[in-house]
Amino acid sequence: MPTVQFRGRDIDCEEGEVLRDVLLAAGLSPHNGRAQQLNCRGHATCGTCAVEVEGGVSEMEKRERRRLSLPPHSLDSGLRLSCQTRVEGDVRVTKHEGFWGQHVDGERVVSEEHDDAANRV
Repeated sequence: MPTVQFRGRDIDCEEGEVLRDVLLAAGLSPHNGRAQQLNCRGHATCGTCAVEVEGGVSEMEKRERRRLSLPPHSLDSGLRLSCQTRVEGDVRVTKHEGFWGQHVDGERVVSEEHDDAANRV
């Protein structure tokens, strides 16, 4: 049974589960600020659930690649859409700042202590 590490918590899940669903079921969100209400609900169209993932996950498919190739994202950022990523092994997930979680620069990682106001673009 894979374990997802996110914001200081370890979450067990079934292999093949969608990462976004795993996080939401645990009471955690892959979204920042207002994106928690303003998102596509897992259809890979908005890009607000983008996260950094280390570990065993599915390969990126066409829908995810297409969305991450559009601004403000970049395929070079290494981010994945949690709504399109399936957990295949133990993973560590990091949510970065910005409405879309697009600020990947090593210094602007969203921590549990940030409130919604701090997570806005």
